[in-house]
Amino acid sequence: MTQPSFRIGTGFDIHPLKPGRPCVLGGVTIPSDVGPDGHSDADVLLHAAADAILGAAGLRDIGTLFPNTDPACKGMDSAVILRRAADEAARAGWSVGNLDVVVIAERPKLSAHVPAIRARVAEILGIDPSRVGVKATTNEGMDAVGQGRAVSVHAVCLLFRA
Repeated sequence: MTQPSFRIGTGFDIHPLKPGRPCVLGGVTIPSDVGPDGHSDADVLLHAAADAILGAAGLRDIGTLFPNTDPACKGMDSAVILRRAADEAARAGWSVGNLDVVVIAERPKLSAHVPAIRARVAEILGIDPSRVGVKATTNEGMDAVGQGRAVSVHAVCLLFRA
């Protein structure tokens, strides 16, 4: 059977927002009175992106590579997680073609930070920023995200044969 020359993966993550936590999204610290809460730095964008890459490569998820029960992962910079996902995909013969993410949050407002997030994600992955899409939207007041108590991210990644 012939191996495909490309594969697509999706990733999703959601974290509660907590007062006093740094708001790190896409490797960029965003001024805010709340930030995602979690075991690592809780960068929900990089977590979803990493899972999209791992899924496209047919590999296990970030919870397997970086379990929240591992004290070594406490406070970890999520750039390490994303870079490891790309490295694992590369070992399996795949390269990132492009990555597209949608951040769903009522707060903080992200539009002014999108260029910096694109640049940082591209830097972590070693690709051109034109291959990273970042969009922000709200949940129109519905559920925990819409009420400003959480932030979520959907990610899609295209991998091609290296």
